[in-house]
Formats: sequence, structure tokens, C-alpha cells
Amino acid sequence: MASVGAVTRILLGKNVLNTSRVAALSNTGLVKFYSAAPSYENIKTKVVGSKKNVGLIQLYRPKALNALCKPLFQELGQAVKAFDADDSISAIIITGNEKAFAAGADIKEMQNNSYSTNQKAGFLQEWEDVSNCGKPIIAAVNGFALGGGCELAMLCDIIYAGEKAKFGQPEINIGTIPGAGGTQRLPRYVGKSKAMEIVLTGNFIDAHEAEKMGLVSRVFPVDKLLEETIKLAERIGTHSPLIVKMAKQAVNQAYETNLKAGLQYEKSIFYGTFATADRKEGMTAFIEKRPPNFKNE
Repeated sequence: MASVGAVTRILLGKNVLNTSRVAALSNTGLVKFYSAAPSYENIKTKVVGSKKNVGLIQLYRPKALNALCKPLFQELGQAVKAFDADDSISAIIITGNEKAFAAGADIKEMQNNSYSTNQKAGFLQEWEDVSNCGKPIIAAVNGFALGGGCELAMLCDIIYAGEKAKFGQPEINIGTIPGAGGTQRLPRYVGKSKAMEIVLTGNFIDAHEAEKMGLVSRVFPVDKLLEETIKLAERIGTHSPLIVKMAKQAVNQAYETNLKAGLQYEKSIFYGTFATADRKEGMTAFIEKRPPNFKNE
């Protein structure tokens, strides 16, 4: 394997994560670089964390403020599926750079689309690769998360934001509406009135307002965001991957059904944990006052 310094130069080059910051993270063991990392044009992937169990995906179209084009989303879907299939990965982080998480969809790419071409091509179909991921996905949002960028953040399970982040659904300004979940997920995060205000005005909201609304879990200084997000992913990674996946399914069900059906679904998943070795190990370890040794079984 190449040295960290050499691989850093190979992988980063023009990368928006500055080299001093990467070096600092590397020295702490939070970031691990691979000379044989998959080759992508619109994203960059790394394995991070002190236990090397967190998959990091960085959107990488800096000249376009990470505008979400089809090739980018195809690569994002491939990376998410690869990390989801890797048993050594406990959680996934999606991030951008300090200027933009993603400043919307690529307008030039879809300017000449028609209703029929959208239907025939299954436009935006690639987004399902992210929503179908079984492992937790955390959005680390700095800068602009607008339009499709905001929708991508909401596809994730948890959103952490840098203090200068801006969220919004400005599609109304260009004669269309959100098409990748903005009108459906946003009300579930912030309620009908706030969602209507955001969607119908196209106005932006800052990170602290987004936290107050419930769109964002926590807000950090810009230079601390990635580090804190990695800590969160590592904390999730201390638990049984099997039980984490079941818990994610149960929480997601709350957005898919009514309370009565949701409670019944939760109970069935809860019962199901008692068929796992990790549930037995977790309770046994608690009683014996020792750390659990989960086997993902």
C-alpha cells in the first residue's frame, strides 16, 4: 500500500478537503486512504474512523457547487450499495465541501426534458439507491443544500450541519416544484406550515433555523463538522449492525403508515430482535456488567 502522503496526493489533488485538514485527520486515525480506491469522476470515497468502519462519500463537482447530475447520482448509488454490502462498514456519511453540500440539480441537464422523456427514462430513479440502503446514512452539510441538495440530505437518516449551511427548495423560482421528495419529506420534518413557506417562497433557511425546525439534528463550526459526524457514525458502529438495521426500518415505518399500524410494526420488529444472537449477547453483557461482543447475528 502506498504511503498516506502519496495516496493523499493521488486521491485529493484538487480535492476540496484541504490537505492540512486531511493530514490532521489522518494523524488521529480517523481517515484511511487506499491506493486501490474505486475510480469515480463526480464523487470521492474513503474509509474513515478510528476503527475504519465508516464509509465516507464526498460529492465532487466543485466548479458546479456539486450540482446533482445523473452521472453523479449513478456513482453515488454505486458507492452507497458497495458500502452497504461491506460487512466492515457500520455507517455511511455523505458530504460535499465548505461551499456546498449540493446546490441543487443540474438545470442544464434537464432543461430540455419533457413529460414523456421523464416518464420513459425514469428520471430521478437513481435516487432510490440511497433511500434503499439498509445501513444508517448521515448527511454532513456545509454550505448550500438547495433543491436536490436539500432533498438528498433528507434522504439520509440524520443531518448534521455546519453553522454556515443554507437549506431550501427554490424550484418555484424556475417554474417547477421539488421532484425528489421535497414536498413529501419536508413536511414530515418541519410540519405543513413551514414546509409550505419554504416550498412556495423558495426562501433559504440557515443551519440554526433548520435545527430549530427539526430538519437538522445538530449544528457545528464548519471545520468541526466532518469530525463530529465521524464520531456519530462511530458511536452507531459500536452497536449490533443487525439491530441497527432493524431499528432504522422501524423508525422509517413511522413515516409510511398510521400510528396504530406503526406500533404493530414496531412490536413485530422488537419481537424479532429476540431471535438474534446479538440481542442475547447485549442483555447478557448488561447483566454481567461487561461490554457486549456483537457478531451481527
